[in-house]
Amino acid sequence: MKINTKEKFDHDGYAVLPKFFSSLWIDLAVKRVESIRRERPLDVVVDMLDTGDRTALGLLSLQDAMTRRMKINDLHLVVPEVRALALNNGIGSILQDLLGHTPVLCNSLYFEKGSAQPAHVDSLYMTPATPQHLIAIWVALEDTHPDAGPLEYYPGSHLIEQMKFSNGSYHFIPGEMPNWHTYMANQVKQKGLKITSFAAKKGDVFVWHSDLLHGGGQIKNPALTRKSLVFHYYSEVDCRSRHETLMPQSGAFWLKRAPQKLPASEIVKMPFVEEVYLARYPDVAAAVKNGSFASGAVHFDMYGRSEGRIPN
Repeated sequence: MKINTKEKFDHDGYAVLPKFFSSLWIDLAVKRVESIRRERPLDVVVDMLDTGDRTALGLLSLQDAMTRRMKINDLHLVVPEVRALALNNGIGSILQDLLGHTPVLCNSLYFEKGSAQPAHVDSLYMTPATPQHLIAIWVALEDTHPDAGPLEYYPGSHLIEQMKFSNGSYHFIPGEMPNWHTYMANQVKQKGLKITSFAAKKGDVFVWHSDLLHGGGQIKNPALTRKSLVFHYYSEVDCRSRHETLMPQSGAFWLKRAPQKLPASEIVKMPFVEEVYLARYPDVAAAVKNGSFASGAVHFDMYGRSEGRIPN
């Protein structure tokens, strides 16, 4: 299986693992995600897909949390059942074979509905320290209806030489993205690449290269769901070089870190809780212990708020 998957991945930039997860595994994860959405904790960060705003799940009303189209970030940090999908059941060894390095789970994204995201490559936004030391998977939590905005991709597009931005980096510069889109469109046309939709079934896993051009298809029926989880992985080599905190699981690792940063406009809506703040940010706790700050509250007032740190 690995050899065929590896050949497919190297040639086309992706591989499909049909029915990789059983309904039991999927249903456990979906049930826990549903619970989190109802509980609405303040330390789960969401991006609203209809407005582009970032907020905390706990700052939404129950109705909004259950009905609005959003991307829920990093549930793997707080939901073991979600983390299990990302690292257990042999997925780690497959990713190691495709990536060429031990994978480190670095983020997760939950979608209740289609993302409708324009075609892009992940290395633009999660640019690895070493080129191609990033890989991703998409897990179908239900059968995907073609009108629900299915995952779309361009087979072979991972072989396109990536455009460098004006600073010499492959990491996106917002003002230069129109140039990037024009460049990629020309490359797709020159190479004769064709867009393809993934007709996913519950439990299927789609693995893709960090430079594969992909996005979310048009949502023709907004009433339809397209429940899915996306996981991204850096290489252990890159994470070690940055002195990240790695937690072992099933022969691989996950990156222990704080939630995504929140905008100041959302932070002011949240109360400050000293003990929770220190537990969430070990660097602050260490600074308080060595006397650099009198308390976590002092750090938050001086730096944490402007850094987008969650206050509780």
